[in-house]
Amino acid sequence: MARIVELTDLAGAYASRLFAELGHEVIRVENRDDNLVRSLPPFLGNAPDGENSAYHHFLNAGKKSLALNLDSSAGQEVFLRLMATADVLIAGCACPFDADRLIGSNPKLVFAKIDDAEPDICAMARSGLMSLTGQPDKSPMVLGGDIAALATGIYVAVATAAALRDAKKCGKGLIVTVSLREALESFVEQAMVEYCFSGVVTERRGSKGAITAISGALPCKDGHWVISQIHRPGRWAKFVEWIKDPELAVDPSLAEEENQIKRRDFILDHVLLWASQHSKNELVEEAQKRHFPASPVSTTLDLINDPQLKARGFLTETLHRQFGRISYPQGALASMRRAQLNPAPMLGEHNEELLSQLGYSEADRLTLSVAGAI
Repeated sequence: MARIVELTDLAGAYASRLFAELGHEVIRVENRDDNLVRSLPPFLGNAPDGENSAYHHFLNAGKKSLALNLDSSAGQEVFLRLMATADVLIAGCACPFDADRLIGSNPKLVFAKIDDAEPDICAMARSGLMSLTGQPDKSPMVLGGDIAALATGIYVAVATAAALRDAKKCGKGLIVTVSLREALESFVEQAMVEYCFSGVVTERRGSKGAITAISGALPCKDGHWVISQIHRPGRWAKFVEWIKDPELAVDPSLAEEENQIKRRDFILDHVLLWASQHSKNELVEEAQKRHFPASPVSTTLDLINDPQLKARGFLTETLHRQFGRISYPQGALASMRRAQLNPAPMLGEHNEELLSQLGYSEADRLTLSVAGAI
């Protein structure tokens, strides 16, 4: 297993969590005074401090915490000594060391650099992704839940894993760079391909789908559900038979995909009226019986009570120091391995362990503390 050192905010924190799920040793180097992940709300128990951020508890699970002041020369010396023992460094633009110095201290090091100097909201706008989100007659909308950074974290993890594999084969270190904006641009590829092939500009449609005519997140009796009716021979007749709408049934031209696209808002208005009489589970179960792709729009409460997530080990109960037993997402990779991550560490929880490994005595650690390095 590899030793992964992380010196990042959200994107890198999620990337390194994926490595923790796979059983690698992940060391998060943290600043005591400036720590974005620990400062983000919401906070467990509404206690706004660095140990109770929900982001911290999820993103830092399974990791070790080394509290280190990299503004001090002594702290930088500790960091370089740690780098000599590491297989991977995942770092954002705030990393105080250049690649040459890091690789010089450890020629086999994989250095995964995240180009995250641009604020998330600017990256979403420049990437083109924001132009596709929101209501058509209103301003573009920002994706919530810090999805831009967390989705980029997947790219960071893939790039790092590939570089680590190559570094072990060739016996020398590698530098890989992942741009937050360029990662987001990949989500707009389908719209770009559509324009290149057909000249059609993909536009915002709010909760309605833009690719297929009968698709989107639609309201129903108890919330919302999603359907994506892919055009295939005979599918329209089966769909009309299901919803039993006489106005749609009497127009044979709607069986043609071109006409469905032209009149998709007319069709969806009828679907909305019909769906308002049914619950999302009724709609989804019946859609699946008829082989129409559909899903409920799950709320957070739906997810934490989802029997499938519990059965496959994605959700488990974990013991929190302060709040007792809580339901907790282990993650896809951990659940695949049937592994349970350790709870997120307290700030600097592993200082003594890690500094001892690096050759610092108790007296050395006291000196570092007095100097403000740890």
